[in-house]
Amino acid sequence: MTPDAPSIERSPAADGAGLRLSGDWSAARLAEPANWARLQSDLSFAAPGDAVKLSWDLRGLQRLDHTGAQVLWNAWGHQWPPQLLIEPPQRAMLGRVEQYALPAPVARRTSAWQLFLALGALVWLLIDHLRDATRLLGQLLLDTLKLLRAPAKGPWRDVSGHLFRIGATALPITALLGFLIGVVLAYLMSLQLRQFGADSFIVNILGMSVIRELGPVLAAILIAGRSGSTITAQIGVMRVTEELDAMRVMGIAQGYRLVLPRAIAMALAMPLLTVWTSLAALFGGMLAADLAMGVTPAYFFAALPRAVEASNLTLAMSKSVVFGLLIALIGCHYGLRVKPNTESLGQGTTASVVTSIAMVILVDAVFALVFKDVGI
Repeated sequence: MTPDAPSIERSPAADGAGLRLSGDWSAARLAEPANWARLQSDLSFAAPGDAVKLSWDLRGLQRLDHTGAQVLWNAWGHQWPPQLLIEPPQRAMLGRVEQYALPAPVARRTSAWQLFLALGALVWLLIDHLRDATRLLGQLLLDTLKLLRAPAKGPWRDVSGHLFRIGATALPITALLGFLIGVVLAYLMSLQLRQFGADSFIVNILGMSVIRELGPVLAAILIAGRSGSTITAQIGVMRVTEELDAMRVMGIAQGYRLVLPRAIAMALAMPLLTVWTSLAALFGGMLAADLAMGVTPAYFFAALPRAVEASNLTLAMSKSVVFGLLIALIGCHYGLRVKPNTESLGQGTTASVVTSIAMVILVDAVFALVFKDVGI
């Protein structure tokens, strides 16, 4: 302990126990973990209710600022101890702390009525989300019919731009993660299959798991975090900068120009990204199987069509389209609900990503239960 470290020493007093303070009681020294822990331990025996029984000697302090004075004032229970030896500048410092210090807030117990009101607020929030989601879905259906009646007037330039940003720019990251997932799965399965001499079945397990489940889900989760958040942020920024209000004043349909192009682009990009991710995962698994178990790529290519039926690929593509539409609609839903402030924008983007990932996993579980006898 350095000589100027804040400290408390017991000393005999005329009317009982006394405490003598020394060292530097400033914010810089009190912020040091060792000093703060030692002072908390020293002050623990001097509870606020026992301050009147002690004699406090502050004349040995090298320095006392408002932080140190606040620590002492809290230790005294926001009252002056009757036995206090103090210098005039120190008394002035503690006097300012007494003047501006506020009592600690009293913890309020949560009543049953408050819990009931909180539950009601949660239910109303859920109803509000469902109403907006239903309106968004209905508007998307109407915009789709409008597009089918006049395809030449559709927002195809917006669709192509979103398709490039959602699909083409996501190819590197999806391929990298898919490849690594395939390598990890192959190595883990090889350790188990080798115990039973079933090395050849790695093609069946890897092909079925990647094509049917991991490929679509992995691609959807990546796109939900990458593009779903982007959709929410883009529309949310338009709310903050009042572009959405300008579109309404100019008579531009928000659903037709904002939601429909993103939904179409996501529905087209997700199946392609799923195939791309599945191929990368299968390539990584094939490479790991060759290195770990001696399963050659020639055997892998020959056994994969026999192990995985074409219906599994069809199911994966169907799930990918649904995943893409869900991610786009959830991103647009939270983007349109953003209020004109940056805090709401951040909360909406976070909620969009979390909801998209949760819905992807939930819908994938529903597909697994409904189509459990297809392609297996």
